[in-house]
Amino acid sequence: MFRFANPEYLYALYLTPIFIIVFWLTQKHQRKALSEFANKSMHNILFPLRSRAKAVIKFLLFFFAVILIIISLANPQIGSKIEEVKQVGIDVYILLDVSLSMTAEDIKPSRLEKAKHEISKLIQKLRGDRIGLIIFSGEAYVQFPLTTDYSAANLFLSAVDIHSVPQAGTAIGPALRLSIDSFKKVDETKKAIVVITDGEDHEGDLSPVVEDAVDNGIIIYAIGLGSPAGVPIPVYNASGNKTGYKQDNQGNTVLTRLDETVLQEITTKGNGRYYRGSNTEDELDQIYNDLAKLEQTEYGATRITEYEDRYYYFLIPAVLLLLLEIFISGKKTKLLMKFESRTN
Repeated sequence: MFRFANPEYLYALYLTPIFIIVFWLTQKHQRKALSEFANKSMHNILFPLRSRAKAVIKFLLFFFAVILIIISLANPQIGSKIEEVKQVGIDVYILLDVSLSMTAEDIKPSRLEKAKHEISKLIQKLRGDRIGLIIFSGEAYVQFPLTTDYSAANLFLSAVDIHSVPQAGTAIGPALRLSIDSFKKVDETKKAIVVITDGEDHEGDLSPVVEDAVDNGIIIYAIGLGSPAGVPIPVYNASGNKTGYKQDNQGNTVLTRLDETVLQEITTKGNGRYYRGSNTEDELDQIYNDLAKLEQTEYGATRITEYEDRYYYFLIPAVLLLLLEIFISGKKTKLLMKFESRTN
């Protein structure tokens, strides 16, 4: 199997015709200057050692050397063998609250942005563990399922905002239910759920869904973001500028408060731990340290191809062509002068 490790360098090949055009224009300009300086019949007398053929040869050597260097920079590789690698790790679903209250700024820059930043840092640390993201407010949706494609996970995470779920509210129960159903039951991996929310406006009794998680061997962690004292919810216009704070029908400023009771209850029953979010700590990092202690389980295998570099197949000829171009004189040789004298 053949491939280029750095195929972006091959775009430089589109620039190589410029060398031909520049060389042609240079030669044309020299011929014009010589014809203006002296009659064409006098050129061999005035410049007896000037060789057009050698100029072309030196250019071609340089031209092909540049092409070979570009190809070597792209690093051609040949697949030498295919190996089957076992995939081991744990499965983690992160449940992220995207309700309007998560825009409160008691956690800087906001509850939601702090949560997204911590999740992104966690994704960067993962090595083989599968991670999935469920976003919720009034309803819950899978933003991306369990995956080891961490680049794609970060891309989907960056697109999350308060408009990702149109229904208002903070329905933790449906989010927990969706995450339990989204785990692959056939895999014997250790499983965990991390709920990141301010805990407000939960719907219904969470005990049945937490018990179901425990029965399936799922550990539940939670991070509570916000202040129990309550802070106002900022309102932004279409341009993203803050215009004030959310108000109720009577014109009073609405305060959003962290409800720790719910989160402490579900983590206690779910055999996990509860963390209160802060501006300085990375609570998700602490949870990751707990998860790292869980036994990693094989959940599959993937076939990977080992590639060997072959850039030197092109770099060595390129260096030889450049050396040859340097050592070739631009003047006529005696043999070439004899040949031209016989033909004239």
